[in-house]
Amino acid sequence: MPQPLVPSPSRLASHTWESASGILIVPLGSTEQHGPHLPLAVDALIAEAVADDLADRWGSQGVAAVVAPVLSYGASGEHEDFAGTISIGTAAMRTVVVEIGRSAGRWAERIVFVNGHGGNVEALSEAVALLRAEGRDVRSVGCGVPGSDAHAGRTETSILLHLSPQSVRVERQAPGETRPLDEIFPLLRECGVAAVSPNGVLGDPTGASAEEGAHLLEAMGDAAWEAVRR
Repeated sequence: MPQPLVPSPSRLASHTWESASGILIVPLGSTEQHGPHLPLAVDALIAEAVADDLADRWGSQGVAAVVAPVLSYGASGEHEDFAGTISIGTAAMRTVVVEIGRSAGRWAERIVFVNGHGGNVEALSEAVALLRAEGRDVRSVGCGVPGSDAHAGRTETSILLHLSPQSVRVERQAPGETRPLDEIFPLLRECGVAAVSPNGVLGDPTGASAEEGAHLLEAMGDAAWEAVRR
């Protein structure tokens, strides 16, 4: 049975058309493998958490800001050798972002896309450039932190232990490919993640903790806030 919609001033989906206004924050994620221990929704969960944080910060300043439903499909072709991954590709992603911006731009004062998946960057940057060229107040921010590992390693595992501990299969976590991303990127780009990491992990989740995840998520929120304020 569907869960009842809980009214929330920061969630667009709980508003009526008469109350939808202000800054629109759109989290962008993916549905893709994150190793044997993390759920397919990692990028969407992180993007949504950062988007919620931005809405709270604007709200504390008396600025109306709402978070759109997360877009849980992205450009994830490099993960398609793993079951569960659903990729819409760069071209479709670019089109979706442009159309969201054009539609929401009819009523939103400003649109901020919060991106939780690296594979979306090309589509997102092109879409934002087009929307801005059309005269819309649009920008994007990422969810990265300096020194983080690439995929399903300690960084994302720690954040999920903080955000959704019940979704982490701790007993299944194991190191994957730990060489620097620059070193493996040519093969990864040509052949996909499975060619460099059979378990889908780029990094080492060993030692991940909810406490570290809380600090990492706070750092992501701080960085996103500084970016949108500029």
